[in-house]
This record gives sequence, C-alpha cells and structure tokens, in this order.
Amino acid sequence: MTEQTSTLPPDDLPRTATIVHADDPGLIHLGVGAGTYTILVSGEQTGGRYTMIDMFVPAGGPPPHRHDFEEIFHVLEGELEVTFRDEVHHVGPGQTVNIPANAPHGFRVVSSTPARFLCICLPAGQEEYFKLVGEILPGRTTPPTPPTPEVMAERRSIMLANAARFHSEFLPPKA
Repeated sequence: MTEQTSTLPPDDLPRTATIVHADDPGLIHLGVGAGTYTILVSGEQTGGRYTMIDMFVPAGGPPPHRHDFEEIFHVLEGELEVTFRDEVHHVGPGQTVNIPANAPHGFRVVSSTPARFLCICLPAGQEEYFKLVGEILPGRTTPPTPPTPEVMAERRSIMLANAARFHSEFLPPKA
C-alpha cells in the first residue's frame, strides 16, 4: 500500500474557531440606514475569506448597487423584496438568496414587522465599510438615531467617497 501525501496546507494553528450568539457582549452593532447590523464573524477572524453580519432592518433598504464580491442573504424573520438584474423576488423566512459578484441588486423590507437576515460576503471587507459609514449602537435591536438632514448628507458623502475603495458602486434608481 502506498502512503498518501496531502496536498492541503498544514493547519493554521493561530486561527481559532469562532462561536458567537448575536446578542453576545463585545460584538459590534452598527446603525446603517434604518437597520442595525451586528458583525458576527469578521474578515479578521476568517483570514479575509468572508464576513457574516446579522441584519435587523425594520423598513427600507439600500439604493440599487453592485459590488465585486459575492453576497448571500438567509432570511430568519420578516420578508424582503430583492431586486436582482431588474427581476423582483419576494423572499421570506428559511429562504436564501445568492447575489453573484458585479450583479446589480437591492433589497427592501416589505413585511409589517422588521426583517432579520444573515448576510455573508465573500471575500470579507464589507464589514469595514459598514464600520466607516455606520453609527455604533449598544445592541442588536437598538434602532439607529434618526439622522438630521445634515448627518444624512454627511453619511451619504462618506458612502459615495468610499464606495470604490470597498469595491462598490451605487446605481441610479429605475424610473
């Protein structure tokens, strides 16, 4: 019998398993738009391979956009209307949507109750964008502070100025 040699790299011992609960103390909760985004697993923890964010969104959603990374949504509660390349899909609890890199898309909450869903971005990096444009909040369901017009303009300016740095672009809304 011939001894098999592995083509896999050795175990990366400095990396550890990450086990979290969305309400664990020490997690970062960010107010982005009307939603609260909790970073469950960061790119720092995955060697940049992916990030996982728990999104709690009572209403609305981002403007149409696209980016050069894969994005997966898994809906836990509520309902989303996901627009993907101009096709509208209604997505509810237990459903998963994969958005391929570079594809135009957007979502909005259409349920009467907040939507809660997991967002996985591959590779990681989107959590750093959210840290830059978001407001630090104390908990997973804490609503963001309603922004004044001045704060809204400032956040929009930061988002637009940093979109390319984070491999994203915002698209004009459809007429």
